[in-house]
Amino acid sequence: MSPVPYMVYADESGEVFDHPRLRMAVYDGQQVREPTPDELVPLPPGSDIFLLPGRLPLGFSGKRGQLTELEGEITAVSAFLAPAWLRLTHPAYRTLPDAQTLPLFAYAPVGWANGTFWTTGLRIDPERRQDPPLFDMAQISRGVQRDLKQFPKNRMLQQLRRCALEYGCRAAQNLFLKRWEAPLPTSKVCNSRCIGCISEQEGDIPVTQERLTTLPGDRDIFEVATLHFGRVKHAIASFGQGCEGEPLSRAKTLVDAVKKIREVDSNGTINLNTNASLPEAVAELMEVGLDSIRVSLASPTESLYDAYHRPQGYKLADVHQSIREVKQRQGFVSLNLLVFPGLTDREDQMVELEQLIREHDIDMIQWRNMNIDPEYYLDSMGPGEGVVGLYQMVARFRERLPNLRHGYFNPHVGGET
Repeated sequence: MSPVPYMVYADESGEVFDHPRLRMAVYDGQQVREPTPDELVPLPPGSDIFLLPGRLPLGFSGKRGQLTELEGEITAVSAFLAPAWLRLTHPAYRTLPDAQTLPLFAYAPVGWANGTFWTTGLRIDPERRQDPPLFDMAQISRGVQRDLKQFPKNRMLQQLRRCALEYGCRAAQNLFLKRWEAPLPTSKVCNSRCIGCISEQEGDIPVTQERLTTLPGDRDIFEVATLHFGRVKHAIASFGQGCEGEPLSRAKTLVDAVKKIREVDSNGTINLNTNASLPEAVAELMEVGLDSIRVSLASPTESLYDAYHRPQGYKLADVHQSIREVKQRQGFVSLNLLVFPGLTDREDQMVELEQLIREHDIDMIQWRNMNIDPEYYLDSMGPGEGVVGLYQMVARFRERLPNLRHGYFNPHVGGET
């Protein structure tokens, strides 16, 4: 049985405390409430504690659960969950009038009980590909030196060195640790203007990593992909990373690279993380050896899709057609579902998402926490009602769509390597 955690807050120096009486409150995107026992988990190892400047914490007091605001020189606190964990609710707070928009992270609630921090979360993928204890920086640095010694002029490796050592990108670090999935960043432009883009923003919202500036050629891509495929079992290499724009904007280069890779390797999985905006380019990539795509989706509803992704020169109908092109060629399709408590788990969104999955025979949902200020996101997307809850949503989809895979990471598909 889960305990009843108490509110956590920070003083003006940033030191974190638990309140002796006020219980933890959460915001589910529709109302402030107490967390349910099913939602509560000990804070996963590798998670971070963040301060929420300009925001006063809310908690519940008394047997009747009176919502109480904690005042003074204090700050609300949140958690950023470790990879493969799905955030189920937001922290509960009141934003002061002069507060700045929060940076692009996924803010989860945090409480304290029985000598540990608690949050609301669900482990959505059992794989340990990005579990923090598995990453040794000294070993990563040696891997960077080793690979750049072999390919000193490779522009992609030079970018991935920065990703691994400066940004702490787990995907880039895994390349240099010779395991799992290798990133293949290729593009610096995008035909979407997503309000939660982590590499390019308008206004005063800081990005969490800069977009690449030097474009790799097909030879650079070939060298990195075949290096990875040649030394990793069940290897995956993916276009479309956080440090780039939309890889389909460089479709010709990608096609040439995939052709070269397939001349020497038929088993490694080549994946495309994409907005799926250019169906003809997707079809051409499938013809030369692409195995899978992961399609970013904030909402299956066109008006909400447009409000978040702000597509430039394409429509949601093009995304649907790209999925058809992949499925017609027996490819694997994942949805990169950008999960936001209070929108993703609304009843109308759940119904439309299930329809989309059934219509296209989608293979997998990758449940990804939306990194954005909760109030900014809801202001941008508009109000909604009928929140069911993410814990209930995942359970419902598991029951109603038994063949649908659930996870966080791109899977290896196709032959052995």
